[in-house]
Amino acid sequence: MKTNTWRKASAAALVLSCVAAVAWGQSETLIAAAFSTLKAGMPLPENWKPLGVSSSTPRTRYTLVADGGLTVMKADANASASGLSRDIRVNLAEYPVLKWRWKISSLLKNSDVTTKDGDDFPARVYVMFDYPLEKLSFGDRTKLRLARALHDPNLPAATICYVWDTKSPVGTLVPSAYTNLMRMVVVESGGARVNRWLEMERDVAADFKAAFGEEAPPVSAVAIATDTDNTGESATAFFGDISFNKQKVSK
Repeated sequence: MKTNTWRKASAAALVLSCVAAVAWGQSETLIAAAFSTLKAGMPLPENWKPLGVSSSTPRTRYTLVADGGLTVMKADANASASGLSRDIRVNLAEYPVLKWRWKISSLLKNSDVTTKDGDDFPARVYVMFDYPLEKLSFGDRTKLRLARALHDPNLPAATICYVWDTKSPVGTLVPSAYTNLMRMVVVESGGARVNRWLEMERDVAADFKAAFGEEAPPVSAVAIATDTDNTGESATAFFGDISFNKQKVSK
């Protein structure tokens, strides 16, 4: 009797898993962050890990708060820097479009996407890629191995960082002031829309090709960050849900 019961339960579980797999395969969206499903004041989700910086740098504070009737991630930076990252595998040939919501409380006076001294932003969203090390130059491989040894063993070999800058025009695409392995894309600029929730949308596959000159490899992780360690300023940002999608929203 116990054996038959176990077999029936196993068969039922198999059917449910197959149904779920079919439903997943038909989904138009892959959820990277579902902060809105959580409760304000809860501990940070376990699948979102600290994105490290130098141990001597104060860290940005992240908390789940209620805003506009939804739970969102709040970031408070005061001459500090750090982020939160989540591992997620995404095939951009199938889900090329990244969508997210964010809001900032103020601009940084000295933010500048082109310089190290100005490499601070009230809001960033990173997309990290599973890019083969052997495709990097010898110099870039050496620098990456050193950075992994000193800071984070999981640092990616290719990253796109979407930022809210103070003065650079929207659409600006430049290498990071710190590393050639990251491209900075200005998706919002200036203070016209400060203190407003914005719905952002980017074709990551197209951005990767524009940034690195080749087809995009799979995504390996996403991250959010608010940092002010270079400028010594303060900033507050709010991040809503993040997803990868099959197509853009019609506009």
